[in-house]
Amino acid sequence: MRKIITLSAMLLMCVLSFAQQALWGGASVISPEIHENNTVSFRLKAPKAVRVQVTGDFLPTQKIKTPYGEFDGPGVADLTEKDGVWEFTTPQPLKPELYSYTFLVDGLKINDPSNVYMIRDVASVTNVFIIGGERADLYKVNKVPHGTVAKVWYNSPTLGMDRRLTVYTPAGYETSGKRYPVFYLLHGMGGDENAWSELGRTAQILDNLIAQGKAKPMIVVMTNGNASQEAAPGESSLGYAPASMQLPKTMEGSFEAAFPDVVNFIDRTYRTLKNKQNRAIAGLSMGGFHSMHISKQYPDMFNYVGLFSAAIMPGKDVKSPIYDNLEAKLKTQFDKKPALYWIAIGDKDFLYQANTDYRKMLDEKGYKYEYFETGEGHIWKNWRIYLSEFAPKLFK
Repeated sequence: MRKIITLSAMLLMCVLSFAQQALWGGASVISPEIHENNTVSFRLKAPKAVRVQVTGDFLPTQKIKTPYGEFDGPGVADLTEKDGVWEFTTPQPLKPELYSYTFLVDGLKINDPSNVYMIRDVASVTNVFIIGGERADLYKVNKVPHGTVAKVWYNSPTLGMDRRLTVYTPAGYETSGKRYPVFYLLHGMGGDENAWSELGRTAQILDNLIAQGKAKPMIVVMTNGNASQEAAPGESSLGYAPASMQLPKTMEGSFEAAFPDVVNFIDRTYRTLKNKQNRAIAGLSMGGFHSMHISKQYPDMFNYVGLFSAAIMPGKDVKSPIYDNLEAKLKTQFDKKPALYWIAIGDKDFLYQANTDYRKMLDEKGYKYEYFETGEGHIWKNWRIYLSEFAPKLFK
């Protein structure tokens, strides 16, 4: 009887385990498979499919038309079928990088059911994998001391709402008793306070640079630059509202005007070095636009400024005192001699000409800045590179 009871209990535990963990339908093939020579195989079991393709940023780019213009988008490759399993292997080894991809099954975009690693970028969810080596090792979790990433709510009196930040504190912050410099890192249009920590691999990059002695220990504050939002989609009082790039109060001055609320909260809440010499601000695309205009609006707030693939000027119909008197505000900012004004962009970026024109204006005024150019366009690959180049220059 005791054996029967024990066996019954074991069977019950197995049933409960399956029910609780939803283990049905797990991976039936290995995908992606990274081979020793860094070629990669993608596989999908789809016996009834007529055509299966993979699309991702590891493939040659293709032109994609969007409501915002024509851009370079991820390429597409066909998989071949054998016994119901579709497969594609890259013809060449992939260079070290964090890559994203999805499948197209008879025209329907789906994620890889064999790969649990996914990232959301605005309203798109893609699978990801890393080819290690070179700079990409900065994007990996390595055996080094790790910082802490927290989701923190603060009140913005200027915007009249509670809002959320992602805050990275370096390894040892909790027990060191020290004060730290602060780097404010801003996302692009449609992004949110999760973008830099997830797509940008901020914590991994900072952990690794600090451990290597290439960057100073610092606090990194990743804001939500959408002035109409409390927090990322699905993580605010709006519930599971659709993610969108079409948000109110975008690049019209509200976020810039409210930015001192963020700085004041961080200085009250964390052990910070509360002066210009120990503050930096940078951002990508819309975040670069914000960084440019915030830093000139408050010239005594930031000693280090980074523009990553930045939008430069507001729309023609935008009216805000934030954008008035641009040249006078820039003169005041540069007269105060910021320690670093850093501009980076890819040579195929749709904002390349705007950045070229802006640099020409800075040159004509004799304002000092550093310029860093990469290949390719308006992509996260470049922004991770820019972060890994910019952070070691801070607070020296």
